[in-house]
Amino acid sequence: MVSSYICLKEVRFHAFHGVMPQERRVGADFLLSLRVGYDFSKAMRTDEVGDTLNYAEVCRIVKEEMDKPSALLEHVAGRIADAIFRQFPDVRSIDLELTKQNPPMGADCEGAGVELHLINDKTLE
Repeated sequence: MVSSYICLKEVRFHAFHGVMPQERRVGADFLLSLRVGYDFSKAMRTDEVGDTLNYAEVCRIVKEEMDKPSALLEHVAGRIADAIFRQFPDVRSIDLELTKQNPPMGADCEGAGVELHLINDKTLE
């Protein structure tokens, strides 16, 4: 297998991230999409959850980090990625998109946010 990924698509959160005091008080709605590079070829043969990366566990980690208020989405995204790499050292890569819906910036838009792509150099051969 060349590559395999576990994905979470547009998971919705209400959280308290933002630079403005109002954002930290009332919160905002966020969408998070995550693509985690992980070799689950064994699970393809065994049909055992222990042989793959359990996406419910990944979602739990994301929720824990989303529950910690931060000024910057860059900081939140970095914390989420760090926590996933710490918990699951065999993860090869993380692609993460975090969007604040209806951000307070005086523009009519669907959202503003950050994207990141990280490679776990410890898993490179």
